[in-house]
Amino acid sequence: MVTLTEARSQKSLETWVSYFKQAEIPVLRQTARELADLQARQDDVGARDISRVVINDPLMMVKVLSYANNHRSRHQLQDLVQVEQAIIMMGSGTFFAQIPTVPHVEEVLQEHLPALIDLLKLMIRAHRAGYFAAEFASSLMDLHAEEVRVAASLYDFAEMMLWCFHPEAMTEITRRQEADKTLRSRVVQQEVLGFRIIALQAELVRLFNLPSLLTDLMDEERAHLPRVRNVQLAVNLARHSADGWDNAALPDDYKDIAQLLRVDVARVKHLVGVPD
Repeated sequence: MVTLTEARSQKSLETWVSYFKQAEIPVLRQTARELADLQARQDDVGARDISRVVINDPLMMVKVLSYANNHRSRHQLQDLVQVEQAIIMMGSGTFFAQIPTVPHVEEVLQEHLPALIDLLKLMIRAHRAGYFAAEFASSLMDLHAEEVRVAASLYDFAEMMLWCFHPEAMTEITRRQEADKTLRSRVVQQEVLGFRIIALQAELVRLFNLPSLLTDLMDEERAHLPRVRNVQLAVNLARHSADGWDNAALPDDYKDIAQLLRVDVARVKHLVGVPD
């Protein structure tokens, strides 16, 4: 059994994967509180009510999809990609009994408040990316808009896990990149962690038995495919608009989204809620 101290000190992708095999994924305290409220009136609650809470918390999404795909019936041949579908298949009783809403992110990082703030910002950004991706998918008449929502929401989930379990390293990566804007993410991640976060993400998708479609939709090398392009443009937009609508990269985002949706830039700005 790999300890957290060993995972942090060895700078090895394999060691971190071994550690995450036994680690409990934390969730937001707000998620736990809202799900406890739903559980208290379980007889009046449906899968849609539960999924509305779950999709606000990317780490809870991971727990739900991981459990559902690890426990699907022999007759269920396809991966479960949509949160509501996964909850329907397992049933609300199983959901409340088998998927723990502990530990809480806020408790895990209670001694690392700056890292907690950075993680919460990342989780908010991920939720916004999911919202944007679903909006774009609806505009494109994509019948499976929820799948791209999930992919966009989980685009950075390995980074979220590292913020939870190795905040010192993630803070150092952030510090170096803020000090040198030309520093490439892949370079600084390799120096500080000993591996690239995207490599950890690929391993965690396999470890948690997440749908392979998510890997496809998050794959930059498939960017020529409309659904993959949708996810990446949604993630970019969420990242660039995280601190407001005056980021210099946003005009290019609007043009790229307009091209994807085959509409004009004014329509895109209206769709994503840019203030007049």
